[in-house]
Amino acid sequence: MATSPSSSAQAARERVARRLRDLRADAGLTGTELATRCGWTHPKTSRLENARTPPTPDDIRRWCGACGADDQADDIIAQSRDAESAYMEWRRQVRAGLRRLQDSYVDLYRATELFRIYSPTLVPGLLQTEGYARAILTGVADLYDAPNDADQAAAARVQRNQIIHQPGHRFVMVIEEAALYHQLGDADEMAAQLGYLLTVGALPAVSLGIIPRTVRRTLWPQELFHVYDDQLVSVELMSARVRITQPSEVALYLTAFEQLRAMAVYGAEARALILRAIEALQ
Repeated sequence: MATSPSSSAQAARERVARRLRDLRADAGLTGTELATRCGWTHPKTSRLENARTPPTPDDIRRWCGACGADDQADDIIAQSRDAESAYMEWRRQVRAGLRRLQDSYVDLYRATELFRIYSPTLVPGLLQTEGYARAILTGVADLYDAPNDADQAAAARVQRNQIIHQPGHRFVMVIEEAALYHQLGDADEMAAQLGYLLTVGALPAVSLGIIPRTVRRTLWPQELFHVYDDQLVSVELMSARVRITQPSEVALYLTAFEQLRAMAVYGAEARALILRAIEALQ
């Protein structure tokens, strides 16, 4: 894909910077004059106008005051906060424990009618068993040096996943065959996870596709991403989760998802791949 996963977050920052720059230009101020009125150096003005440094609420209030636009400060502060929340580092999100992170998704899940999920390496969270989830979350706690409440977090994830059985939601999921072979937990826990895929994949609201390792690809494997309705894409990177709302970027992920989905097998063919992975555990 041509775009960087974090480009939407940067674009949001640039929109805030452009708005500040326009306010200065409309007020007829040079960068040096604005810096003097705000009580900082000209290089800081340049960094803020070029989105190299995110503005603090105090920066925005000073800027608007210097431009005679105090009435716009609250709106720009809100816009800036939205821009910064688009890129959320995992280390910051897990400081209070992994259980809280699981609970933070509940409202979004309830509000979403159509889930599209692509996962290259793992069984998607919505399809995870408690043992498999516990193994993943234990690794997450170790990687980010976070409080290890993996037992409680895994239980919360399984409880959250009950949305699959609730009316009003549809789930279209595509995984790479390799995800069936990355053993997390012991052999019994992995077997239970693969067995659960056979069960949940047959639910009327769930479409589970698996891209075989031998398929002739039209698109290379991508990063793990979720599309919530047609409004929001959440991309999971090693360091952060990126929330994408810019329509052109959402459309790009939807196009990629359809290409990946077209390479997958379903029904009996997908079950055969899962059974083969179970047999490989023996």
